[in-house]
Amino acid sequence: MRLSFGLEARQIQTQKLAPRMIQSMEILQLPIQALQERIEQEMEENPMLEVADRDENLPDEELDPDDSSKSSRTEDEKELVVREDSSNAEDFERLENMGNDMPDNFDDFRRSSNRIQEDSDRHQDLMANALERPESLNDFLLHQLAELDIDDDIERIAERIISCLDARDGGYFHSSLADMLPPDHKPQDLQKAEEALRIVQGLEPSGIAARSLKECLLNQLADDTEMADKLRVIISNHLDDLAENRMLIIQKKTGYSIDTIQKIREELHKLNPKPGASFMESYVPLVTPDVIVEQQDDQQYAVKLVDEYIPTLRISEYYRRRLMDPKATEEEKEFIKRKVGGAQWLIESIQQRQRTLFRVATAIVKYQQKFLDEGPEAIVPLKMQQIADDVGVHVTTISRAVDDKWIQTPRGIFPLRRFFVFGTQTADGEDIAYETIRLKLQEIIDKEDKTRPWSDDELMEQLQKHGLGVARRTITKYRKKMGIPSSRQRRDWSK
Repeated sequence: MRLSFGLEARQIQTQKLAPRMIQSMEILQLPIQALQERIEQEMEENPMLEVADRDENLPDEELDPDDSSKSSRTEDEKELVVREDSSNAEDFERLENMGNDMPDNFDDFRRSSNRIQEDSDRHQDLMANALERPESLNDFLLHQLAELDIDDDIERIAERIISCLDARDGGYFHSSLADMLPPDHKPQDLQKAEEALRIVQGLEPSGIAARSLKECLLNQLADDTEMADKLRVIISNHLDDLAENRMLIIQKKTGYSIDTIQKIREELHKLNPKPGASFMESYVPLVTPDVIVEQQDDQQYAVKLVDEYIPTLRISEYYRRRLMDPKATEEEKEFIKRKVGGAQWLIESIQQRQRTLFRVATAIVKYQQKFLDEGPEAIVPLKMQQIADDVGVHVTTISRAVDDKWIQTPRGIFPLRRFFVFGTQTADGEDIAYETIRLKLQEIIDKEDKTRPWSDDELMEQLQKHGLGVARRTITKYRKKMGIPSSRQRRDWSK
């Protein structure tokens, strides 16, 4: 092989996304609440944008999903739109920061006094309705520790131990006691660390800072706990056997009767395997549907976009006139043209988002009408590629359109992704969604005789009676995926 230097001309083809195309895809992916925030941000940064008042006496304009070329751009606006020129970056920055050529009342035309008052009221409402931050697990333990009269060195070690506890994993202590000490610690300092851990484990909630599940449960037992001695035996030696429902093995090794073991299990269930989890901040997001589906008198379903929360944007008339003003400088005109171009692209991106979302939701409703008529158990297998072919767009566009979007139906509010499910074929060659199998499987197991629960082969036969002919390995896979134990583990030995 010979190496050499030289000039060579080659023709290659690459795909590049323009910044405005990226912005259009980002707008499509935003849920309605995030879109509101994006619009407010754009209005703060672009003085050419303003909100057009809606006339409540006029009916809302119906959205035509087939009219992809529909746009509110006027001829004057088309003349104002300019292409971005990356070579003028320095010019653009200078125009952004200029102020001498702008009118004194520049900002007054951006936001009216009513608009400013509305924004202020909304901010005050947000502050008033904000939830107070709950006390964390670490703060709760530190407050208890501060009330104890203990040695300063032990208290400092206890504080380090508390700092290592995480409510997300139940408040377990996974570190080494040696790590709680300085690198040059003495052997007797380990005794102080053990004492500090014992003190932390004595705080509330009971069972905190345990190094294992056994230690967590044992630390929750008090002398007056019912069947405390027997509980200690089971927790120390037979916790795995109890979890696997191996009652006969426990009976043989301990001499306890089956009834006694059942009572021990009931007492064990009163203990908390994750005592720190109660300090996890529960977050329930507020869901605002992007699409509403309503059933009409002819039993058909009508799709409607939720757009009352999306302000109608337009180009500021003041800056139109300013652009035509002979007194305006060339720099000011260039600034306005650039900002108008960005504003118009945002307006069109929002309109395109609405059209795409409407068409995608309409196609989903068409495929999943049985779900709306009969409920979740009637959902049919559906892939994004099917909707992409129906709408006439790329499958990635469908993914962005349904991402983090919600739809309100007569059956409840669901994420749009909920309607895309995989499926399998029955013995008769019929396509069936895995969700249908899962729901029916759960129903059969809930109704089974717990003294003789169904095996996977028997569950397969039960599903066949309901017209769901699936293989036994499919039953096993979905039972495990649903967290349902085996027939031996589900057996009730108390009867």
